[in-house]
Amino acid sequence: MNENREDAAVEHANTDAHADASSAEEGHVEVLDTAHLENEVQRLQTLADDYQQRALRTQADFDNFRKRTQKEKEDFAKYASSKLITELLPIIDNFDRAITAAGDIADNDSFAKGVGMIFRQLESVLKSEGLEPMDTIGQPFNPEFHQAIMQVESDEHEEGVVVEEVQKGYMLKDRVLRPAMVKVSM
Repeated sequence: MNENREDAAVEHANTDAHADASSAEEGHVEVLDTAHLENEVQRLQTLADDYQQRALRTQADFDNFRKRTQKEKEDFAKYASSKLITELLPIIDNFDRAITAAGDIADNDSFAKGVGMIFRQLESVLKSEGLEPMDTIGQPFNPEFHQAIMQVESDEHEEGVVVEEVQKGYMLKDRVLRPAMVKVSM
């Protein structure tokens, strides 16, 4: 009977040891699972932060695109007539020359007066579209507005001043449509 008790005690000790080992193993598994879950949560948080940053950048890019498109649309509407007006500038130049020549020939000629009236009407329409002739004579030379075709000596003007306009320059609203061809003092 002692032997049975010893066997029972050994068996009970083995069972307790096995139970302790199982508990320890389960605790170790729980620690591993918790660490794994914490790592997974950290990875997912990093991924969520990355997606949020991408979404913010995409929104900013879209806002910039919308603003740029709106500005391009406004500029297009503002300067839509520039091609037509550019093609009309040589006609305006010829009208101006014809009126100057006709004025020299006969001041009272009705044909010359009619041409002058047509020219003023055309100028009025173009002015309503934003076309303005540049004021150049006596102004300092500016390559943004003037195209120097010749330099001349001048006692009346200091160096770098426009002394003669060979061809008128025009502004369309706030842009140079055609630079003025000028002679500049040296």
